[in-house]
Amino acid sequence: MTTQEEQTRSDLCFPPGFSFGAATSAYQIEGAVAEDGRGVSIWDTFTKTPGRVLNGHHGDVAMDHYHRFAEDVAIMADLGLTAYRFSVSWPRIQPTGSGAINQKGLDFYRRLTDELLGHGIDPWLTLYHWDLPQELEDQGGWPNRDTAYRFADYAAAVHEALQDRVHTWSTVNEPWCAAFLGYASGEHAPGRREPENAIRGAHHLNLAHGLAVQAMNARRVGGCVNLYAVTPETDSERDLDAARRIDGLQNRFFLDALLTGRYPEDVLADLRVEPDDFIQPGDMKTIGAPIDLLLVNYYSRFTVSGAPGGKASAAAAPTDSASPWVGSEHVSFVNGGRPVTAMGWEIDEDGLVEVLTRVMRDYPPIAMVVSENGAAFDDVLADGRIHDRERRAYVEAHLGACKEAIEAGVPLEGYFAWSLMDNFEWAWGYGKRFGLVHVDFDTQERLLKDSALWYAEIIRQNRPHEPTDS
Repeated sequence: MTTQEEQTRSDLCFPPGFSFGAATSAYQIEGAVAEDGRGVSIWDTFTKTPGRVLNGHHGDVAMDHYHRFAEDVAIMADLGLTAYRFSVSWPRIQPTGSGAINQKGLDFYRRLTDELLGHGIDPWLTLYHWDLPQELEDQGGWPNRDTAYRFADYAAAVHEALQDRVHTWSTVNEPWCAAFLGYASGEHAPGRREPENAIRGAHHLNLAHGLAVQAMNARRVGGCVNLYAVTPETDSERDLDAARRIDGLQNRFFLDALLTGRYPEDVLADLRVEPDDFIQPGDMKTIGAPIDLLLVNYYSRFTVSGAPGGKASAAAAPTDSASPWVGSEHVSFVNGGRPVTAMGWEIDEDGLVEVLTRVMRDYPPIAMVVSENGAAFDDVLADGRIHDRERRAYVEAHLGACKEAIEAGVPLEGYFAWSLMDNFEWAWGYGKRFGLVHVDFDTQERLLKDSALWYAEIIRQNRPHEPTDS
């Protein structure tokens, strides 16, 4: 190891108790979509619809984690992870989204959490990572208010079954994506392009969060949002307005609701909606119910312009889609001159410091964790190794940003790399690799990338030293 590398590692020291983890989601890794009573999800339906997913890929087998979870937990243990964030498949627990509980589905998560605990890894459970039971979608999906109540019932059932094993819970992962990519742009399941229903869906996802918080009454529960630093391309009035609009819909619409119990007036005006059309008395109090933790997913910065003719989305799907920016469809996304990942996302660790300190500054006090952060690159297998220097540099820079935020006073409790392993990347199928662990999609063989080995060393460096006999 060079002197510079030693210095870099010594700089990445975190407070005692800081969680070093990795994250996944059920549909992206589990497979086994028709086993042990699992029902059909909107992603099962979406992926089997021609033209929806690149190369017609689907999650029927995915990483076969359902059968290989013990192997995967052993990998986590080898890396020294102190925590693992995973999601529960709603249709595996309630095949139709309501009614009787499928005990075989719950048993899988009991086995998984027992395996994690047996290796000293803290399970962090996310209740919803986009795999809505298809039967609920057939009844209207998230634009249907009743779906929020069905989610609360599901949350209560999972909590009752696993509360003895799981001590950190999160409700809805990235409600912006579920609402606006699922119901406005159509690039995610269920693939609808109904802007007004996307707004309703966003509110009902927020309501589902609040109802679940009440139903579980968990000891440690949080909401999860994907935040972006947003920069206007120029100081022109139209670019400044574009930045306000995108920041409003992406960030403030959800932060304000979860942390202050209200929606920003300017965002409601941008959306051109009458709140009374979908917000019922008591909703905002429910949504703003006290939580213990804010989970922040961070990947990139948006640079935006109000000038016509630009790119409609900073993370466009590989297939045809409409704009997800309801009420601000004219806003375009431009390259701010920074390096980009294989997804075309700008790399900007300073933006992570910006969003974390902003939450600390602008909202009531709340503990935070970086619950997803990572990058896709075009990995090359050579001599039995993957020397993913770009991914290592990305993680190193963003861990440095976490340390900087802590030094600025942010109550940051952990960092979760996205993702533990290469997986099904939604509309991109298996075309984009985010993992610390390489997966051969034909053989399911797992291989630690250089970034994983480096991350393991950072975790080892931050472990309390065992006392020695004198």
